[in-house]
Amino acid sequence: MVAQLHLLQQMKMAFPVRLLLFLSSLYPVPISVFARTDGKVDPGDFLSATAGNSSSWLSPSGDFAFGFRQLENSDLFLLSLWYAKIPDRTIVWYANHGDSPAAVAKGSLVNLTADNGLVLTSPQGAQLWKSESISGVAFGVLNDTGNFVLQDDNSGSLWETFDNLTHTILPGQDIEKGGKLWSQQSETNFSKGRFELRMQDDGNLVLVTINLPTEFANAPYYASDTTGDSNSSTAGTKLEFNSSGYMYVLRENGEKLTIKEAETVSARSFYLRTTLNFDGVFVQYSHPKIFTGNVSWSVVWSVPDNICTMTIDSGLGVCGYNSICTLRDQRPTCACPKGYSLLDPNDLYGNCKPDFIQGCEEDKLSPTNDIYEVQMLSNTDWPLSDFMQLNPSTPESCNQSCFEDCLCAVAIYRVETCWKKKLPLSNGRVDSGLNSQAFIKVRKGNLTLPVPQRPNPDDKKMKNQTTLIRMGSALLGTSIFADLMLSAIVCMGFFFIYQKKHSFLPSFTYKELEGATDGFTEELGRGAFGVVYKGILPIGSGVPVEVKKLNCAVQEGEIEFREGEIEFREGEIEFRMEVSMLGQTHHKNLVRPVGYCDEGQKRLLVYEFLGNGTLANLLFGDTKPSWRKRIDIVSGVAKGLLYLHEECSTQILHCDIKPQNILLDDCCNAKIADFGLAKLLMMNQSQTFTAIRGTKGYVAPEWFRNMAITTKVDVYSFGVMLLEVICCRRSIDMENVYEERAILSEWVYDCYLKGLWDPIVDNEMEALHEKTKLERFVMVALWCIQEEPSLRPIMKKVVQMLEGVVEVHVPPCPSPYSRAG
Repeated sequence: MVAQLHLLQQMKMAFPVRLLLFLSSLYPVPISVFARTDGKVDPGDFLSATAGNSSSWLSPSGDFAFGFRQLENSDLFLLSLWYAKIPDRTIVWYANHGDSPAAVAKGSLVNLTADNGLVLTSPQGAQLWKSESISGVAFGVLNDTGNFVLQDDNSGSLWETFDNLTHTILPGQDIEKGGKLWSQQSETNFSKGRFELRMQDDGNLVLVTINLPTEFANAPYYASDTTGDSNSSTAGTKLEFNSSGYMYVLRENGEKLTIKEAETVSARSFYLRTTLNFDGVFVQYSHPKIFTGNVSWSVVWSVPDNICTMTIDSGLGVCGYNSICTLRDQRPTCACPKGYSLLDPNDLYGNCKPDFIQGCEEDKLSPTNDIYEVQMLSNTDWPLSDFMQLNPSTPESCNQSCFEDCLCAVAIYRVETCWKKKLPLSNGRVDSGLNSQAFIKVRKGNLTLPVPQRPNPDDKKMKNQTTLIRMGSALLGTSIFADLMLSAIVCMGFFFIYQKKHSFLPSFTYKELEGATDGFTEELGRGAFGVVYKGILPIGSGVPVEVKKLNCAVQEGEIEFREGEIEFREGEIEFRMEVSMLGQTHHKNLVRPVGYCDEGQKRLLVYEFLGNGTLANLLFGDTKPSWRKRIDIVSGVAKGLLYLHEECSTQILHCDIKPQNILLDDCCNAKIADFGLAKLLMMNQSQTFTAIRGTKGYVAPEWFRNMAITTKVDVYSFGVMLLEVICCRRSIDMENVYEERAILSEWVYDCYLKGLWDPIVDNEMEALHEKTKLERFVMVALWCIQEEPSLRPIMKKVVQMLEGVVEVHVPPCPSPYSRAG
């Protein structure tokens, strides 16, 4: 084939076009090889995603190209439009479905069709994206403006990239009312970020942050102030970026409000683009069309002037929580204070976490009062994290007040006033106009709380040591040996007392939690592990928590050993150790444990309070949540389970994954609750043995077959829940047990075999518009609920399949035995 193509290219220079077309009919050469020079593309033309320089369609001048670009450090390709003549080939538009880029595997194709416009398919032929539901496409054309247009026989526009905005606007392009640009997540991640430029229906052009995964917008950090009602002549009508490179809001009365007063750069001599960057800055760039050497984009103007100092009323600001924003070359950079580090080392603009444990209970447990040192920063502030203001004050008294307050993380002193702040700190910035001092509390390096050591489950140390003591005393009978053994016992006792005192999670007395819950009056829910109550811890103005009373009436696993005045209980020791390990689990999709109580039969766990209810309430309520919200939630659950199974310090099986155990925070982020309880309540407790099998409808078959229990039981339960999330229906419909959809998994599999997608999502258009993703999620769920555990994927592969990183093969029937005969 290579030799044939080379021959044809040589002949193309010497023979007429008719002969070339005749020869091309004899050889199966891709049509896109003979790209037209007028920027036009005919129905039937196609491009393929290949490594290296993929084929592309060019504009007449060759300034712009449309085709596949391989993503950095990835095997995936992005269907996009870019500047073709400059070295970095800057992308100005890309295909996307929902909030995600249409990233595809090698061998994927984009075809121009007369009936469906541009159609993107996988190497297996599955449709991944299409321009729109249009017909009558006569040809496509990539203009020198960078606009790819599908036209009819009369050259009328049917669809164009200029009307399908992403992150960049080009000269000649407008943004009408209701239109918006959105930022990427990062320089290399083209998924939807949390910044948007919106041309609102009231005529106001605003820059806002949104609380993903919702579309809720916080107060603007920039606004053109061109608002007005329908009768106002000063209201904005659209944002125009004219062909000369001048950008303005056009008012109803014809006036033009310039976005930023700056020297206009000629679009004849320079490439111009205006991009909403991933860090929230709206920037106009220029690049010379004729250049030599290493030339890059230059900033013409940017809005706002200093995004670091723009306070966002709610949320985390430009940088993540506990981070500090500094403006450099008109762009923000983020950094963690001393003693803090990035939660995700790969996200330089993400959240920072303290590298030490700070809290009232932890401060009490420290062996000395001199546990903190101060980091002092000038002109630095986190303006939205105050919990107390002191006036009058001095720098010394401000610093001292924070040191003596276990809730205080940072104190800011300015103009005889002290502002005390607690974690998390938001909207951190450096501002030379503040004239302030920041005192940050950092735990001294050699004063960290000890990490409790996990007992070896195969070695009952207490029992063996006690037995050896008794045998040694009987055999030797010497006072010296007895003294040595007694000393060892005493030391061991102090060790366990020390371990209890220095648990990563603070312990509460039963009386304290009884008071916090007002006598356990407000019940939030109940399940196999116990009953959950709402409580308020008396810290500051009150911290809301959830208090779970565990079902621990029978403690068969406890064996007492006595030696002199010291008493050990294996069950209590094991419980405290496991609680300590739970305290070390940190993941954004796990509910955070904040304490515990262990007083004999009274065992309670204290968790952060999440006021947005459970996933069950969201799925099975009166209002159906959006498809985007549902898939974001279930993707979060998958990542949380992956952490429990493979990424935390000790493997944790949940054993009761269901929508009732998935809580939602204020932004509808999923958080797994009750993780580790099966381990805490111990398998040798007869009362708990049945309970930890899970909940009817979500239980893996191996529980009833005397098979080994592994992480695959959680995978099964997750698969059932994934189907519930997709369909917004319960796994078992007890009210209609005789209908065909009573058992959700069997009904979905039948629909899948028949290719019936509409009934699965009850004709939900948002889901059907992402049919490829819908099909992928259903197939993943069917793999997860296979009766044979070995056929189920591990959670790492589940996450990869949901994200589209690995291919999902056709799943077999989940329950072949029930369908036999």
